Amino acid sequence: MAAVFQYNPERPQRDEAELYLQYWGKEDCVPGHAVGPGVREIYKIHFIHKGKGHLRIGEKTYNLGAGQAFLIFPHIVTYYEADQADPWTYSWVGFVGTAAEPALSRATLTPQSPIFPMDVRMMPGLYEQLTEAAGLEASAGFRLQSLLYELLSLMIDMAPQSGSAGANANVLTKKQDAYVHQSMEYIHAYYCYDISVQQLADSLGLDRKYLSALFKESLGVPPQQYLLRYRMDKACELLAKGTYTVGEIARSVGYQDALLFSRMFKKTTGVSPKAYLQTLLHK
Repeated sequence: MAAVFQYNPERPQRDEAELYLQYWGKEDCVPGHAVGPGVREIYKIHFIHKGKGHLRIGEKTYNLGAGQAFLIFPHIVTYYEADQADPWTYSWVGFVGTAAEPALSRATLTPQSPIFPMDVRMMPGLYEQLTEAAGLEASAGFRLQSLLYELLSLMIDMAPQSGSAGANANVLTKKQDAYVHQSMEYIHAYYCYDISVQQLADSLGLDRKYLSALFKESLGVPPQQYLLRYRMDKACELLAKGTYTVGEIARSVGYQDALLFSRMFKKTTGVSPKAYLQTLLHK
């Protein structure tokens, strides 16, 4: 069949969505059918259902066949081509979002390691599931998003583990990285509430000092400082809209006291909220 492209009928409600399925499709490729060399703005996974082909990223070439999948990363020059004698049939999904890179990292996928096995539980029929979900009048967007999350969860569960001593140390590192990612997700979800590092540590079942040390080692700042910066970034976004009072913005980013919010904003950005707004108005 010729290439079939499907698009998500619902746009994300935020400019920078956490995770958003943009499109999906399927194609029986003709012999030698090639894409690239070029770059994408989004993450794109191809699932190879039958046939063969090869993928080239940088100086490295991968010969691939049925049962395998490969991931294209944004802004990475990529080329792939169907085999002349036995061209592949593949389906694909394209997605974006701030949560994509952390999730794919947990699945041990990188531009240097973009290949993984196509799990038979979901991936061969994913195109049909997505297409069916898109036809749901009331819940299409939610169902499409749930399938994307289910896919990434499966890919994380499939990530290879090893029992060697060196691998055990690597597993420990991955677990520590997971704690940091979970901490970030907690902050991103609850920054608008009066949360503390102790509550964050309790949610993960960790000692507060241990979590703070992991967080600082990974991101260069302790969780409290990360929370402050995240809140102020969100406050700047709200100020830029020009429709909210300082008090409304303060409460929206976790501060019941507008004066305390203003002090913390100035401490972080170097100017007061009102002065920051004035700079935006004069641009």
